[in-house]
Amino acid sequence: MAVGLRRGRGALAFSFFAQGATFALLVTRIPAIQDQYGISDGLLPLFLAAVPVLAGVGSVCTEQLVKRVRPSRVLRWAQPVVLLALVGVGAGDSLPEVAVALAAFGLAVGALDASMNMLGVSLQRAYGRSIMLGFHAAFSLGGIVGASLAWVGAHWQLSLFTLYVPVAVVLLPLCLVGSWWYVDNGGGAAGAHGAGQEGFGAGEQAGGGVVFKVLLPLCLVMSFAYIGDSTVSNWSAKYLQDVLGSSDQLSTVPYNVYMVMTLLGRAVGDAGVRRFGAVAVVRVGTLVAAGGFAVVAAAPGAWVGMLGFTLLGLGLCVIVPQTFAAAGRLFPRASDAAIARLNIFNYVGFLVGSPLVGALGDAWNYRGAMLVPMALVLVTLLYARSFAVGAGRYGGGHERPHAVDVGPGGSGV
Repeated sequence: MAVGLRRGRGALAFSFFAQGATFALLVTRIPAIQDQYGISDGLLPLFLAAVPVLAGVGSVCTEQLVKRVRPSRVLRWAQPVVLLALVGVGAGDSLPEVAVALAAFGLAVGALDASMNMLGVSLQRAYGRSIMLGFHAAFSLGGIVGASLAWVGAHWQLSLFTLYVPVAVVLLPLCLVGSWWYVDNGGGAAGAHGAGQEGFGAGEQAGGGVVFKVLLPLCLVMSFAYIGDSTVSNWSAKYLQDVLGSSDQLSTVPYNVYMVMTLLGRAVGDAGVRRFGAVAVVRVGTLVAAGGFAVVAAAPGAWVGMLGFTLLGLGLCVIVPQTFAAAGRLFPRASDAAIARLNIFNYVGFLVGSPLVGALGDAWNYRGAMLVPMALVLVTLLYARSFAVGAGRYGGGHERPHAVDVGPGGSGV
């Protein structure tokens, strides 16, 4: 494999890792942020909802921006803004200051998530085999590291500023240096690099545009996957303690188990896609995730509930990376635009998931509420064929024999 592609893959994997750590450091310290700024319980949901809403705006803006500049340049400068915004969250002492910092974080995260996945899809195209799950495995690893650092900060009662500054000092220069090895490999952006080398995708218009009706099934899959993910992140501890009667200490374990299983599942997921194809992997992941919700809903005690959250991590972890990859195959000449639009539904699922389960739990019961994200995740089975488009089904005899070295910042495949 060409040196330029390997360097680009490593640099992008580190970017995913850094983003996973940064995001975990923010979301796991929300109680401390609330205390530092005196944010009331009534106002907190507005602050929390504003971040994914602005991230969606950032993703929309990125779709337009990459028509003029390469996704690698968007990522190169979005990641430092995210890190500096994290420091800003820890540095202030008034509501306007934290509002500005969180707004900057949200907008930059939208651009960061979109551009990272654009580069991941284009690199996968260059490699001619599934590597997308590996990037998201790096994100999961970063999340575990970030959550662990947050635990250390809470244990030693470090201020947010003291916790966040060293992280930014370490990650920011490394991200900037690594950004010089990013590889742009054509996805319809900045002149549709390589457009003459691929036919139109199943969902593309004659001019290479995105037909949203064709993208919609993947958008729904993305939303339902993130509804499942946000259910775990927001309700696993409360569910284990209040419904299954676990101790306060044990109730903190399910999310950590979930994150570890997403890392393990994604670490081996690419091999599964190469061997069995994306459709089979997504179907199995969907069934495992649905089984996890069923186990959680029916669990007689905390340890069985833990098994359910373990299954959820293994099942859900493969769906999101493969959804981005499928969009790239559906729209080979306009994949950047497709991914930017698809990325918005990441935040839609995140916004819907937590209040949906909470409202159902209060109005009905939390065991029954767990069946709703289970049913939504199962809808993925109806759209499984969207994950096998044309000759781009990496694995199962569809891999390309070689890839061309495009070098850092190069174009064409």
